[in-house]
Order: sequence, then structure tokens, then C-alpha cells
Amino acid sequence: MFQATRKPQGGFSSAMAMAELVYHSVVRSIRRQHNNAFVAIGINIMQTVLFVGAFYLMFSVLGMRGAALRGDFLIYIMTGIFLYMTHIKALSAVLGSEGPASPMMQHAPMNTIISILSAAIGALYIQVLSLFIVLFVYHVAWIPVHLEQPVQAFSMLLLAWFVGCGLGLVFLAMKPWAPSLVGLIAMVYQRANMIASGKMFVANTLPSFMLSMFDWNPLFHIIDQARGFSFINYNPRYSNWEYAFWIGLVAIMIGLMGEFYTRKHASMSWDARR
Repeated sequence: MFQATRKPQGGFSSAMAMAELVYHSVVRSIRRQHNNAFVAIGINIMQTVLFVGAFYLMFSVLGMRGAALRGDFLIYIMTGIFLYMTHIKALSAVLGSEGPASPMMQHAPMNTIISILSAAIGALYIQVLSLFIVLFVYHVAWIPVHLEQPVQAFSMLLLAWFVGCGLGLVFLAMKPWAPSLVGLIAMVYQRANMIASGKMFVANTLPSFMLSMFDWNPLFHIIDQARGFSFINYNPRYSNWEYAFWIGLVAIMIGLMGEFYTRKHASMSWDARR
């Protein structure tokens, strides 16, 4: 008698309702870091500035600036730092999104796909906004920023985010089955990419025996390609963005299949035996 019934909606109405739900979920995911969204963005900007400052100091002290590309040295560092942070933040956001046993899933319109989408879009929003703020301040206060192919360079940032979301989705599908192991693997992957991502060196200058140690990593290819689009005098010979794109696409497909299977079997009682 008092049961609420939902009226059937058309395709456009359903899409708009889902988009609205994703928007509010994105706002919620951003505010999870801090109650004030501006403070959350400010924290991310400070992390980026600290990363750039630390690498600039390290390159200067070790005398490695000569090994970098000819051009703006800070842009060389930023192309590595921004893409690394976008990739890692996207992976962490998707991995930390709410699963099928979360209390939020008790609300009728909410589902895991919306939770994953909102976490991924929220991470991209913060990273892109931080990127533009840092580059704007650098452009106004120090040296005018010049990227040879800015659209293609920005597409590499989106590709780093895309691959990070794909790998995070795979980890998320595995998480309910072995949460401790998945957390350890994700942590090792994030720490390993501090070096394996190739943000501290140029791929064209590596000998073949060292190149084989890094070319398995899609982020290595993305960063190298981004530097090729950013600098006029650098032409990447040992990397290609298609490899990273296919890795991300395959990870998305595997992650979606795994998440669908996990969603059917997950329950609140899983954590009781751990």
C-alpha cells in the first residue's frame, strides 16, 4: 500500500538522472579528502610543488641537469611529475571507491559503476585543475610556458589517467577476495613507479639492456611520448602511446568483468572471517 514505485523513464531521462548522480558523487568523493573542496585542491597542489621541488633539487645536486632535454628544465620535470601523479591518483581513487557491500549501495539509485565513475572523474578533476594552476603561476611569475604540441601533450595526461583507472579497476575487482594482498601489490606498484615510470631520465639515452627494464611499463611510454609532444628537439624512438592505450583498454575490460562477478558474490559477512 505504502510501497514506492518508480515510473519508467526514457533513455535520455535515465542518462540525465545518472549524470546528475555521478556529479553529486564526484563532489562527495572530492570532499572526502577535506570538508573544504578548495583545501583538498590546495593539498594536491602542494604535493605537486613539493615533488617538483624535490626532483629539481636532486637533479641540481647530482649534476644531472645536463642529461635532460634541451629546453625548460622545469617543464621536463613537470611532464614526469604530473603524469605520474595523475596515474597514481586515478589508480588509488578507483581502488578506494565503494564496493558492493558499502552502506551507500543500500540507496536505490546508487551502484558500483557510479561509485567508480565518480572516483575516477574526481581524481581527474583535481589533477587537471592543479595542473592548470601550477602552470599558470609558473607562466606568470617565472618563464612563459611553451609546449610544442599542447593538445597532444594533454592527451597523454588523459591517457595516464585512463590506464590508472583500468589498473585500479582490476585491483578493485580483486580486493574483496584478498584485500591485504591487493593493498600490498598496489603499494608496491605505486612505489616502483617512482623509478620505473622513467620520469627521471630520457628513454632515447638509455642503453638497450636498461631499456628492457622499463619498456613493460605503460606509464614509461606515456611520459616519454608526452616529452616528445612538449619539446621540439625530442623525438621518442623507443616508446609509443598505442601500447599504453591497449594496456588500459584490456585492463578496463578485465576489471569490468571481474567487478561484475565480484558484485554478485560479495557480502557484508566476508570481513567477519578476517
